[in-house]
Amino acid sequence: MSINYIAGILPAIVFPVATLMQLVRMVRKRSAAGVSVTTWLLFGLANVALYVYAERYAEWQTIAGMLVTAVLDFVIVALALYGFRPAAVEPVIDSVEAELPVRRHGGLRRPVRKRWSGMGGG
Repeated sequence: MSINYIAGILPAIVFPVATLMQLVRMVRKRSAAGVSVTTWLLFGLANVALYVYAERYAEWQTIAGMLVTAVLDFVIVALALYGFRPAAVEPVIDSVEAELPVRRHGGLRRPVRKRWSGMGGG
């Protein structure tokens, strides 16, 4: 085995595995939180361009390292855009105000707030 052959095998294994790890994480969490659609789209385009540039169309290293990775990149983009859309955000009640005692004032319910006296004051 020459150093060139080994150099071709390394990215053919590392790139698809690394991309697959991101894809598995997304599927397990059913979330695309923290996933940059732009980055993965550019990775996919770059992998296709590199495959064309390398001109080694029949070698398994280029197919696995570039084309398979590009397909996985585009799957990540599709899932981020269409598969795991965030649910509508519901308003969250401030937990501090929700736990305050309530008093009636003129028929309305208002929270009773304790005043903070600051440093050393009463």
